[in-house]
Amino acid sequence: MSPPHAASTIESRAIPNTVVFGFVKALAQELSNGRVDLPSVPDIVIKVQRALANENVSNETVVQVLGSEPVLAGKLLSMANSAALNTSGRKIADLRMAVARVGFNIVRSAALSFAVEQLKCAAKFKHLVPMLDALWKHSVQIAALSHVVARRFTSLNGDTALLAGLMHNVGRIYILTRASDHPTLFADQLTYQSIVRDWHTNVTKALLENWQVAEEIIEAVSGYEDLNREMRGPVTLTDVLALATLLHQHMSNGALTDPTEPLVWALKRLQIRYAECQGVIDESASDIEALKLVLGG
Repeated sequence: MSPPHAASTIESRAIPNTVVFGFVKALAQELSNGRVDLPSVPDIVIKVQRALANENVSNETVVQVLGSEPVLAGKLLSMANSAALNTSGRKIADLRMAVARVGFNIVRSAALSFAVEQLKCAAKFKHLVPMLDALWKHSVQIAALSHVVARRFTSLNGDTALLAGLMHNVGRIYILTRASDHPTLFADQLTYQSIVRDWHTNVTKALLENWQVAEEIIEAVSGYEDLNREMRGPVTLTDVLALATLLHQHMSNGALTDPTEPLVWALKRLQIRYAECQGVIDESASDIEALKLVLGG
């Protein structure tokens, strides 16, 4: 796989071209070999991914896997009892009931949140914690908005939208951790951000394919930034994720600022009026905060 826009990435930078080219060449090699995964991923997360990769896996099997890691099990229970996901208000105290109630996409969301928490605890990445934290908080915000948009304005599954929002930044997280072995890349943020811009979509797609995530989620995280994508037919998860990211860009202290043309088009695609969207965000503020709390955002 050839580095996308390699020439524009390497030219006219303050750091040596050999450093930049070596880094993007290594990324290309990793993608070509299929050896792409977040570092420091706990064994329990890998076990959860493998279990959920089987479309015929039973709830009981997933419960058994989750039950071997109390912290992850506790996180799932917290999510199952959050105001946004437990609309009945009846407290869930049993892991088996939690899995049955929230479904496998929320299990995946809990596992990803747990993996990022462990990544931030790794001694090797202590110096990256502020940047990792910022990326994860952004992911959680987008996930919460995606959940609200899907649930309130579409017939799509809100929990699937939540998972797509959480996963849309994993390529950026991966690149950040890989760049920690090349500290000179951080010296020139223009160069580093150019690499991220050129590569994060391909890396995210490779990660999700490795985790055997549903194709609609892979399509969403691969295409939500493309403003020229096909916008006919039924509303898709890509449309929901695109709108959520644009809404986040237009939010200031919880209120929407004047819309730009991309946001106008995204709202039109879902047939939502701007004022109506603001009203729903206001109504869902407590749900958004509840999701951010349990996901660590």
